[in-house]
Amino acid sequence: MNPHQITTEFEKAICDYTGAPYCVAVDNASNALSMCLTYCKAEEKEIVIPSHTYPSVPCEIILAGGRVRFEDSPKHLTGEYQLKPLPIWDSALRFTANMYRPGQYQCLSFTGQWKHLKMLKAGAILTDSHDAYLWFKRYRFSGRRECSYHDDHFDMLGKNYYLHPIFATIGLQMIQAFYNLDGTKKDIPDLSLPYPDLSKYEIYKT
Repeated sequence: MNPHQITTEFEKAICDYTGAPYCVAVDNASNALSMCLTYCKAEEKEIVIPSHTYPSVPCEIILAGGRVRFEDSPKHLTGEYQLKPLPIWDSALRFTANMYRPGQYQCLSFTGQWKHLKMLKAGAILTDSHDAYLWFKRYRFSGRRECSYHDDHFDMLGKNYYLHPIFATIGLQMIQAFYNLDGTKKDIPDLSLPYPDLSKYEIYKT
């Protein structure tokens, strides 16, 4: 069996549960944000995020060439929020039935003990754009197509963000817990986690 097919099956399972037309699995949510920021051409753009959030979010904005502007927010971050004005969402604390927002890029996190789908280290992007889906799939795989590198003809730069099939196998097993015994989807409440106020740190002032 082609090992890439396992990752594809995991992506299909995420689509079925979230209602997204396409899913691209990656190694973590921070790299999902990085990909989306690159695809949406964040360079030189001012991007507004909550002052209380996970530190990798402003890092990814700055590393993509964007400028961070913090807005006041509660200490406990819940669910998801938009990286305004881009159609990118940090959905690290949300994973529930039919959650997909049409026309958006939602970045999911399956990393760590505090997430709903605890896969040790993984993430995903939900989208309804076929062009974005194809770009994400190759960019996350060092620009490669999903074949042996001896058979590829290299014509795209990318990063090594691919979700290993072993982790995808774990995800396929665990996602069954998000369905009732009759096959209906479970609605899962958003997580709520406390985060530091990042607006007070000079490193994020761009």
